[in-house]
Amino acid sequence: MAAQPLRVALLGAGVVGSQVARLLYEQSEELGRRIGAPVVLVGAGVRDLQRARGIGIPPQLLTDDLAGLVSRSDVDIVVELIGGVEPARTLLLSALEAGTSVVTANKALLAQYGAELHAAAEASGADLYYEASVAGAIPLLRPLRESMAGDNVRRVLGIVNGTTNYILSQMDETGASFAEALAEAQALGYAEADPSADVDGLDAAAKAAILAGLAFHTRVRLDDVSCEGIRGVSAEDVAAARAMDHVVKLLAICERTSTGGVSVRVHPAMVPRHHPLAGVRDAYNAVFVESEAAGQLMFYGRGAGGTPTASAVLGDIVAVGRNRVSGARGPRASAYAALEIVGLDEAVTRYYLALDVADKAGVLAVVATTFARHDVSIETLRQEGRGDDASLVVVTHRSTDGALRAVVDELRGLDVVRAVASTLRVEGE
Repeated sequence: MAAQPLRVALLGAGVVGSQVARLLYEQSEELGRRIGAPVVLVGAGVRDLQRARGIGIPPQLLTDDLAGLVSRSDVDIVVELIGGVEPARTLLLSALEAGTSVVTANKALLAQYGAELHAAAEASGADLYYEASVAGAIPLLRPLRESMAGDNVRRVLGIVNGTTNYILSQMDETGASFAEALAEAQALGYAEADPSADVDGLDAAAKAAILAGLAFHTRVRLDDVSCEGIRGVSAEDVAAARAMDHVVKLLAICERTSTGGVSVRVHPAMVPRHHPLAGVRDAYNAVFVESEAAGQLMFYGRGAGGTPTASAVLGDIVAVGRNRVSGARGPRASAYAALEIVGLDEAVTRYYLALDVADKAGVLAVVATTFARHDVSIETLRQEGRGDDASLVVVTHRSTDGALRAVVDELRGLDVVRAVASTLRVEGE
């Protein structure tokens, strides 16, 4: 290999960064053959030099001067794995503006400032790759961006957060409450001490923004994503889903609407057990893509973890290296469509509702009239008496989310309705 070495600067040497460094050293010869040039790690930026000792990176390569590392003239590619918006945004903009290519796994940064990063890459001719930002090791973004570039994607439906999928899987398999399943996930290391980003849906929402942007050639920001987490999912909800031969999943849903816009949302939903996503258990991820020509495709695998995510990062490093050797550039951002991002009210879905109602004549008629008033059709209705009160379970046909939520708001104000005990959307049918 006569080509000049590809010199890599690594930002972050934690769970993923340390594995990237290990693989760079262990597979350097093989990676060099695949790229057509040697790959050399020239520096690793960390926040705390003392904590970074003993992770397998030569001490002389470690530095806490991240800005200085990024600005070095002998760096060809910056690999960012520190996470968060700042200082990652400033560091990567500095690299891209100087013409240094970037590989990142930072979904939060891309979901908020992806347009800015792409613009900087375009202006300088640098590459910007981020396969590892969504679904870890699963090859997903590149197929959406490249393999399906000639197709029209209609819908992307996926489980993109392993922590919440583990929690919901445990609730389904053992009957555990949300709190019990979360505690187990934390004990096993699947959930952080502060699990908010996962259980409140924020992590999945950032990934949904990235997926929607690629699928629909439209700039989608985190603020465009309607987001609801799983804290409100009860053991009773999971049991009700099981009784309907469904399972509860936290879904990221990106789809074209009948009006030509794009709906992007994250929320828990009941999924029929015959759907491929229903069988995705524990901390695994899976994304179901529906397009006009290819039809239905599913991508499945480990969505997180040091080594799986490092695999995706290494794949991007190889892609950037090959571009450099051949004098080519990677794919540019494709946001030509500029489709309207519609709110949750316009999304079309089905609902499951559990109501506590007075057990007396005329209640069913009052409830049914409320649904009809908002033009929401009832698919199934089941009532079970309990003394002075009764439990009423309703599953609707497809309607706009706004109409369904208007029904729920009105039901809560009816004298015959003691409580709206549970509401869940039903997807995948």
